[in-house]
Amino acid sequence: MQVGISTYTYGWAVGTPGHRPAPPLDETGLLDRAKAFGVHVVQFGDNFPLHELPPERIDQLRERAQTEQIQLEIGARGLTADHLERYVSLCSQLSSRLLRFVIDAPGYEPSIDTVVSLLRKAEPELRRAGITLGLENHDRLKAREFAGIIEGIGSEHVGICLDSVNSLGAGEGLEEVVDTLAPYTVNLHLKDFGIVRLPHLMGFQVDGRPAGRGMLNIPWLLETVRKNGRCQTAILEQWVVPENDLRATIAKETAWAAESIQYLRTINGLIF
Repeated sequence: MQVGISTYTYGWAVGTPGHRPAPPLDETGLLDRAKAFGVHVVQFGDNFPLHELPPERIDQLRERAQTEQIQLEIGARGLTADHLERYVSLCSQLSSRLLRFVIDAPGYEPSIDTVVSLLRKAEPELRRAGITLGLENHDRLKAREFAGIIEGIGSEHVGICLDSVNSLGAGEGLEEVVDTLAPYTVNLHLKDFGIVRLPHLMGFQVDGRPAGRGMLNIPWLLETVRKNGRCQTAILEQWVVPENDLRATIAKETAWAAESIQYLRTINGLIF
């Protein structure tokens, strides 16, 4: 599997719409970091909505990625017919073979039947364009429901973007999720994490760790997913615990990313 970085490797530096640092990490800066790490895949998530960029910046991003021999992957949130069509077009413009989608958006939680119907209609265009769509396991749906969606489509061009932590929000453990979704996984989010009991003993806190320093057994995860032969890229994501000010948080995030990439270089089977 080819290693990549993401806008969610640098969630604090990129920011979110309406809450971006000054200046935010932009697409040029993200490609600069990929080049410095020696990685050749960059994934743009929904925290960096590419459809809001002016056409000239899309053109410049495509040209820079081609020059640096960096493969782009793009993602979005809110799986509607119009938004999917918009991002299929962006995939074609940016030569992205992978389109990662989070189904839900604020105020929008479609039924499973709606998702299956939408993706069945879109599948011929995905196939013609040579694009694989990866649905990211997110908080609302169980792993078996995501598996049912993929089985309902029955296409090699629709699979799962497997995130190593998100399904905790649906009350599911990692082994259960991986056992269920590994056969369908077309893209992997490597996000290490820790779980600690709170000092008052009334609950737990889940947060991020640099890769290799948390509870995620990354070699096991990679080997389990690799057996199925569909997953081509493994993208580093991070949940960085914030410091007291944003500047310190962004510095910490940068250090975690460097440490994580260094660790991933020690894992057999990962390609840089």
